[in-house]
Amino acid sequence: MTLSLGVQHAVMAIALSAYALVVAKLANLSLEDTQSFLACTILGMALATVLQAWGGKVGAGAFIVHIPDPIMVPFIALVITSYGLGGVLPATVLAGCAALLVGRVVPHLRPLFPPTVMGVVVTVGGFSLVRGALEHSLGLDDKYHIDPLSLVIALVTLSVIVGFSIWGTKAMKLFSLLAGMVAGIVVSAALGYVHGLERFATTPVFALPHVPTPVFNLDIGMLAVIVMVALLVQLDTFASVVIMDKMDDADWHRADMKMVSGGNTANGLGNVIAGLIGAMPTATSSANIGLCHATRSTSRYIGIAAALMIAVVALLPQVTLALTLIPTPVIGAIEVYAAGFFAVSGLELAASRQLDSRGIFMIGIALTVGLGVMLMPELVENVPEVMKHMVGSGFVMAGVTAVALNLLFRLGTSMRARRELGEEGQSTSEAIVDFVEAQGGLWAARRDVVRRAALAALEAAEFIVASGEGRRPTAIQGRFDEFNLDIELLHSGPPLVLGRALAPAPDIHALLDADDAAIDAAMAGVSSVLVQRLADRVRSGTRDGSSYLLLHFDH
Repeated sequence: MTLSLGVQHAVMAIALSAYALVVAKLANLSLEDTQSFLACTILGMALATVLQAWGGKVGAGAFIVHIPDPIMVPFIALVITSYGLGGVLPATVLAGCAALLVGRVVPHLRPLFPPTVMGVVVTVGGFSLVRGALEHSLGLDDKYHIDPLSLVIALVTLSVIVGFSIWGTKAMKLFSLLAGMVAGIVVSAALGYVHGLERFATTPVFALPHVPTPVFNLDIGMLAVIVMVALLVQLDTFASVVIMDKMDDADWHRADMKMVSGGNTANGLGNVIAGLIGAMPTATSSANIGLCHATRSTSRYIGIAAALMIAVVALLPQVTLALTLIPTPVIGAIEVYAAGFFAVSGLELAASRQLDSRGIFMIGIALTVGLGVMLMPELVENVPEVMKHMVGSGFVMAGVTAVALNLLFRLGTSMRARRELGEEGQSTSEAIVDFVEAQGGLWAARRDVVRRAALAALEAAEFIVASGEGRRPTAIQGRFDEFNLDIELLHSGPPLVLGRALAPAPDIHALLDADDAAIDAAMAGVSSVLVQRLADRVRSGTRDGSSYLLLHFDH
């Protein structure tokens, strides 16, 4: 069972190694260099996957598979174009060092990189792939003439990927990318677009990858870009570790920071070692996490088995040659798929948070800056050479702008807020909903949590009034951080008794002839149950001479 599941994950990871082929196409590498670069990168994927599964101080101890980092694609392609394959070594090692240095503190930097900022980064990362995707899938020449056969191959590849993803079974959806590649290769062969098959006769069955000679004269601007992107990628590692932890723990409540730190360390150490052999940086594979969810199998021993299989592929030149010979239009279709997926995923991630005017302006301005640099590259012509790689990247400029504006707009924003009830002419219900939604937008809290908190606060107010004994809501206050949202209702009268939530449901027929007091008591019981169902934790008591009802929501 371990071997069979390992094979599925290894096949999916090898299919996703196509991102390394995208880099090779963007950098116009020769066939020999492409094969060498791909083999080294696949070996780096295996190494990082083993470290993640091994656990301890250098891994998450979870089944997390690594693939070529899609976000790094345009930047590694630029490094290779400018410095050759030798430039990949210091670039990947530097990305790994950055991950190692920040791995211990990334969990504590989460407020600096909320999903709204990450959404901008991921979206612009997708936009950065658009130009290469269209050039490769349409077979464009210097005069932008479209090659009809390239277009046919790309359409078939993309159609199969999309068709399997939308209408396929669970298994078909998981292997949609692989199925699209196979379909595209078959059509390419029929149209005479597969070349180099004669090389199999002279390619050995087994060989070690060729390590290129390092080139260390990368300019400071390029190095700064690599470090910044590596920092942003660690947030993806953070998310992957949390997802796997939740999948393994039915009683999961919050991120295991020790596990997250191990995941970041494995990513960093894996990239440092992978860089020494000429591999591009790797990142966690969300597709393989989806396969874990589908098979309900998350054993880290499957990860070790999959990693060993991936490593074997890297040592089989005929297999890497077969991957290298995948026609350009097929790679272009995969780029189109990746660009669209990242762009929409980023927008969805940004929109997952409650947005007020601050969030809207931050996202809008950051996207405008990023797209402006992409659409008007002449803007950086007069920039100092050392800054061109940073300022000339729409991805980097959008990310920097988003982080800076997020920090600027959050200045003066308190993570605590309070509003008195009944003093502004609003009804208590309107004031409660307005407070929760306004503060949720100000704090950029998750939309689903804000909606649940607003409903729970309304029911809590009903519970307070229906409980009698002179109770009446007097004020509402909230506290927020990236892990917790607390809504507290202050009220007059004695503190509430929450034990009635455990009482059996009232007899509806008996209530038909009951007096008002019995009906009020039954309604209070219903509100109490709803409050405790909607909130993750509920507590009542007294503080500074005032009674309160605290609703806690895990964020």
